Formats: sequence, structure tokens, C-alpha cells
Amino acid sequence: MAAVLAINPAGSAWGATATSDPVLGLMLEKGMITEDDATRVQAQVDAMRTNDAAQYAQQDSKWKISPGIKNLEIFGDLRVRFEDRSAQDPTGGKIELQRYRYAARLGLKGELFDDYYYGLRVETSSNPRSSWVTMGTSSSGVPYQGPFGKSTAGIDIGQIYLGWHPESWFDITVGKMPNPLYTTSMVWSPSINPEGLAEHFKYTVGEADLFANFSQFLYQDVNPVQTTPGFFSSLGNYTGSNPPFLLAWQGGADYHINKRVDFKLAPVLYQYIGAPANTTDTSALPDFGGVYIGQGGPAGYSGYSSGYYDGYFYNQTGINDLLVLDIPMEINFKLDKFDVRAFGDYAQNLNGGSRAEAAYLASQSSTISLNNNNVPLTPIAAPQTHDDTAYQIGVAIGSKDSLGLVNGTTAKKHSWEVRSYWQHIEQYSLDPNLIDTDFFNGLENMQGIYCAVAYGLTDNFIGTFRYGRASRINDKLGTGGSGQDIPQMNPVNQYDLFQVDLTLKF
Repeated sequence: MAAVLAINPAGSAWGATATSDPVLGLMLEKGMITEDDATRVQAQVDAMRTNDAAQYAQQDSKWKISPGIKNLEIFGDLRVRFEDRSAQDPTGGKIELQRYRYAARLGLKGELFDDYYYGLRVETSSNPRSSWVTMGTSSSGVPYQGPFGKSTAGIDIGQIYLGWHPESWFDITVGKMPNPLYTTSMVWSPSINPEGLAEHFKYTVGEADLFANFSQFLYQDVNPVQTTPGFFSSLGNYTGSNPPFLLAWQGGADYHINKRVDFKLAPVLYQYIGAPANTTDTSALPDFGGVYIGQGGPAGYSGYSSGYYDGYFYNQTGINDLLVLDIPMEINFKLDKFDVRAFGDYAQNLNGGSRAEAAYLASQSSTISLNNNNVPLTPIAAPQTHDDTAYQIGVAIGSKDSLGLVNGTTAKKHSWEVRSYWQHIEQYSLDPNLIDTDFFNGLENMQGIYCAVAYGLTDNFIGTFRYGRASRINDKLGTGGSGQDIPQMNPVNQYDLFQVDLTLKF
């Protein structure tokens, strides 16, 4: 009524009519209908609204959600790729892969009431360092399935975790989780989702955001943990085991120098506990208990036998004598038209000398089976005890708020990013089971350059170009590692990678 009177301050006859419809009010004002007509039409409209509300109230929603769930978010990405990667050994031997690939990741995450949270994601590959599947590989499978098969793709659990954040400065996560550490691809493949426990603390003092991350990752399930002799004949007098854990201890700060510049530094110590005793027994099964050697066979036998999963031969995966101090860092500049990030990482295996000594001794007596023959590994001439460091240094430039576009962490129409870095990983510096398998094929004793350009074709749709080239650092050693793409060659003298991606992010 007040609204109507405000329009017609003279207080004409239509102003007193009980109507909430502005069209009816205007028609009354213009003399197009009478007050009786307006009252009758208004009553009919009110009745229709009441009937509709009652009808909808009787229908059940097609979507059901637990009342304990505070919010739910669907996230993931769909990706297609053309890739060309090649590796060349010291004698000129070469392996080249040209692959058309696809990958999908689909997840749910959100918060529960009472300060809990959750996450679940499925992926198209069981490989922890890659969710990519190569097109056409099902055609050559056994038994024969014909073209366009589905046997090489699958649905695997990539993430499943629960968490609790009782205070704004603390939370704890358990399960298979996104990497909770501030790190780089030099140390951790971005695709790895570690399993175990993680605790995160944060606190702001002035212009510094302080944080601490502690993690207890279960590296391998070793069972039974205890058994009476005789139940497992292959174990002899085995009476117990300790599962290996990877512990991470990280403290850091993100210091805001001013509104345009901030600096982040977060040293972390990686400690391996409970690992099986070191051994040079060449009959050991592929696991993490053997001594890491990193060598291939002699000239003419650089690879491993067909039918045996090459990348997990035990002398490429041992975690003996690893105590790694890692120092990732970055400095960010927000300029008027674009953003700049200079970043780097430095790591040293504090037990690198012992790791090198163990590799030297094991290389003198170890053999591998090739062409039905036991072939000795290429022996190490002398312990290379100084090959215990790794570093990465690079720069990224992008449009406003677009840094991370190359890695798919953000996606906006017409956004762009250019990123490049130099990386150097010595043979005994890092855990070979964790490093990225793209750059450079998951190998140690390699150094080289990485370049990438990404552009937001539209919101959530990204085009990316990547290139990498690397070469062997120390020609007295092999190039140890456990990547699944080109595992047959060791040492790799030169490595090249070219990728073109299209990514739909949601």
C-alpha cells in the first residue's frame, strides 16, 4: 500500500485497492480496468500461486544429501595430449615414443559440520605418477580385442581422505591425500597422492604467515608383521617386519614485503624409517629393501629383460641411506599488467656418501637376467660420494592472477603463462620413486631445461605446450630411476620431450 501511495501521492481511488501486482495498479491508474476487475484478477493469481506451492511441496527432490554435509564440490579435469619423447644411450642407440593420450580425473570434496572435511577422486590409471592412458594400446593386448578397446583404461582411487580442523590454525588429514607439503616437481611428481597422516599449523605474525607441515606417510605395507615360523615357507624363520615410513618435517614462512611483493621459504627434512635391511642379494624381489645402485647392464645390454617390469627392478628403487634436506622457495611480484614468480629448490641427501658407497659395493657383484643369461651390471669404478645434491631454478610470467596455468591450478579466458626452469639431479640426491616422470623421465644423474607456455582458450579450457631436454651429468654412473615410460635404457645420455595438451578443468 505504501509503495502504491508513493507512486500516486494524490491518493486516487486505485491507490486503496488491495493488489500487489504493479501491472494491475498501472492499468487502474490509466482507467483501463475497474477496481472490481483488479480485485478479481488478483484473487485468481493468489490462488494459482498457492496451488503451485502445494504441488511442489508434495514432490520429492531427485537429489538426496546427508544433513551432516555442510557443502559439496565436484572437481576434476579432462585432458588429451600428443607427446613425443626420446632417449639416447652413449653408443647412439635410441628409443622414441610418439603417443596420443588421454586422462580423466573426477572428484568430490567439501566440509562436514563440526569442523570435519572429506575428499574423493577417481582417475584413469593406476600409475601413482601419471593418470595418462595411451590411445590404441588395447589393440595390441592379449587376448586380441580389436581397435578402440577399453582394456588399458580403468577407474582407480586417486584420493580418499578425511580431515578435521578444530581451530583456524590447525588441521589434520588421514588417508590418500593431495600432497600437504609445499614442494616442487624436482622432489615430488605432482601426480602423487601420498598415504598416511598429515598435520598442518599456521599462524600470522605481522606481515609473515608462518606455517608448519608434519607428515607420516606409509611407504609400503609389509605384512605379516609377525608370524610363527613355518606359516610362510618363503620367509624361512621370519618372525616380524617393520613397515617403512617416510616422515616429513617442514617449517616455513610467506612474508609479505609489501602489497606487490611476497617471499616464501619452507625447508623440509625427509626421513625414512623402518626400511628393510640393506642387501646385495641379487635374488631379492623388486621392492624398496635392496640397495639402490642405479646402473644398467654392460654395453649392448643397457636395458632389462622382456616380460619383466623393468622400471621396478630392485636396484633402481632402494630407499637405503636417504635423509634429504630440501629447501623450496619463491618470490612473487604483482606488477600493473602481469605477475612474475622467481622460484627455486635446493636439496641434499645428508647420507649421500653412504648411499654412494653402498651402490659401489653392490655394483661389483650384482647381475640381471638378459636373453636367458645372467649379465653383470656395469660396475662403478669408484664411489661417487659427492653426487648427493639437486637443484632447480626458474621463472614464470603470466597475466594477472594466472600463475599456475601451466600446471592447471587456475583457468581463465585469455589468461596466459610462460614458465621455464633449469633442473639438476645427481645420482644419490633424491628418492627415485617420487620424482616426476615427465622431466626428465624419472631419472637421476640428469640435468636440463624445461619450457612451457599455456593459454586460456576460454574459461576452464586450457591449451599448453611443453618442451624439455636433458643430458647425463656424471658419465661414470648410470641414470638410475623407476619411470614406466622408457625403462629399458640405462644410462640415458640425452633425453627430449615434447607435449601439446588440451585441458578442460572443472
